[in-house]
Amino acid sequence: MDQLPDAAPLATKLRNTLVQYHSIPDSEWRVAKRTKDATVWRKPSEEFSGYLYKAQGVVEDVTNRIVDHIRPGPYRLDWDSLMTAMDIMETFEENCCVMRYTTAGQLWNIIAPREFVDFSYTTSYEDGLLTCGISLDYGEVRPNFVRGFNHPCGWFCIPLKDYPSHSLLTGYIQTELRGMLPQSAVDTAMSSTLANFYSDLKKALKT
Repeated sequence: MDQLPDAAPLATKLRNTLVQYHSIPDSEWRVAKRTKDATVWRKPSEEFSGYLYKAQGVVEDVTNRIVDHIRPGPYRLDWDSLMTAMDIMETFEENCCVMRYTTAGQLWNIIAPREFVDFSYTTSYEDGLLTCGISLDYGEVRPNFVRGFNHPCGWFCIPLKDYPSHSLLTGYIQTELRGMLPQSAVDTAMSSTLANFYSDLKKALKT
């Protein structure tokens, strides 16, 4: 079990990595899935042997409210169907914490429930917000769960200039589920999970 990292340099490095992903040219991405709520692209990850996914869609709400539903906090468990439990293990400051959460089994339980311990950081970006995270090897792994690992991930939420009550939400996700899994099953699950994330979030914001 590792010690907790120093929060400030980790937060800075994480933010810089996400901004770098955000500037990857369109030509490097390949479409993985399109729905009425979002488009999902992917490209080979430079962090591990899987993919870096990019998801994007317009969400009808103000930036702060959207990000409050995504980042660690009371809203997330209410609407995110994939997340089954979450607790904040450490809080460094208001916008920076370590959380442990568990996810439901997927694809008829081909993908068993997973546990993650993530460092999470929320900061301003342009006219909006960026909430981002990375997994830590911290804390005991609970029985009945495989410990997954999120390489740098994050969500940029920027108000639309002409429609400030609408926001462009762009996510970058690269999750190493670990355990014995066929890569094709993981890829199918990731694209669908990201598309469903947008439809579930939109429903939650309307309630």
